[in-house]
Amino acid sequence: MSLARYLEKVPLSALHFKLLLVGMLAYLFAAMNTVLIAPALDLISKELRLDPFYTGLLITSFYIGMFLGAFTCGYLSDRVGRRKMMIITTLIHAIFTALFSQARDFNTAFIIRLIAGYGAGGLLPLPGVYVAEFTPARYRGRFLGLVETSWVFGALIASGLSLGIIPSFGWRALFYTGLIPLIVVPALLSTPESIRYLERRGRRVEAMKILRLFGVEEVGGVEGGEEEEEKAKLSDLFSRDYRGRTILLWTLWFVLVYTYHGIFIWLKKFFTASGLIPNPLLYYFVVTSIQVPGYLAATMLLDRVGRKRVLLIFLTLSGLGCLGFSLAHDFTSILLTSSIISFFNLGAWAALYTYTPELYPTEIRATGSGSAASCGRVGGILQGPITGAVLMLWGLPATFLKFAILHWIAAAAVLLLGIETKGKTLEELTA
Repeated sequence: MSLARYLEKVPLSALHFKLLLVGMLAYLFAAMNTVLIAPALDLISKELRLDPFYTGLLITSFYIGMFLGAFTCGYLSDRVGRRKMMIITTLIHAIFTALFSQARDFNTAFIIRLIAGYGAGGLLPLPGVYVAEFTPARYRGRFLGLVETSWVFGALIASGLSLGIIPSFGWRALFYTGLIPLIVVPALLSTPESIRYLERRGRRVEAMKILRLFGVEEVGGVEGGEEEEEKAKLSDLFSRDYRGRTILLWTLWFVLVYTYHGIFIWLKKFFTASGLIPNPLLYYFVVTSIQVPGYLAATMLLDRVGRKRVLLIFLTLSGLGCLGFSLAHDFTSILLTSSIISFFNLGAWAALYTYTPELYPTEIRATGSGSAASCGRVGGILQGPITGAVLMLWGLPATFLKFAILHWIAAAAVLLLGIETKGKTLEELTA
């Protein structure tokens, strides 16, 4: 008898909230280091003498690293454990984000950002997998939505740090703050490994000890001893049961990474290019803050109306916001439409982050989540040079029309391939 049935029955406890907090902090700091470059991008480009194409390549280096990190670290997490890989990837992205402060030319900057991206990309899928495997089905949407919501606070911290540091100390000093995420490592060391992971790896006795931390003293059906280890296989993602889910998740991750980073990494430069925003750094912070209610609104809806409906609504409306931005011609319309994009694009992220680990069984959950995130990083890799090229050749209207179409493609994929996961245990969803 699976130990997961006990996890589904236990009431929420202090340990559940500790695990949620640790997952949120790990995700928050990865987000902070991912977007730390955004408010400094124009200054970096100027000092390193980068034109828009090479600026796009520098952005792309981080996403190449994220692609490699998400894929390999997801697989490794299914082999060596969720907690261990979260610690390793946190160390990598923190140290190499800080080292970016020492970059003096394009080649050095490219390599450092690539390695930092490996750590961030490897980490980002894992808090959701980790928290999902501890949380009862009736709370899972809210818990995972809150983990994803922590992204915006990381982005706001990055924006706030830039406001406080860049004017007085320059962009290089900003990147020393990349070491702040190291404070989450001791917290990760104090948390248990996933019970579902341990059981699937044949470490049932160890899993039972952790289960007792949730107040479960009597566990039946254990006379058989250790179970045979079940290994992750990449080919399982394309089996008859999971092929459609994999195609859906790869599509959603590609589109949302492409659009989010294509919009928000470049947003300050978009504001500057429009010539209509008086203080681009300030309004970058204002529009970024609109992500908070977007995340929270989606999170509160996930366990009420379901993941599929939230994705459909938020992707469609974010696309409409992008269409509006492409037609905007004054300060008010630019600020309004960029705020609509911020609200709905990030709300869609809350739904996707919840949805992803729900669609695979434990033995391939991190591999599946990591591969989907890797597909997203392909979007990140492509958006840098493509956005730079489109911006140079056709300007802002064409750039945002492209973003609108991509949102609607993702919404169509959800409509055709999506299933509802609300209120179901992880085992029910993969039976």
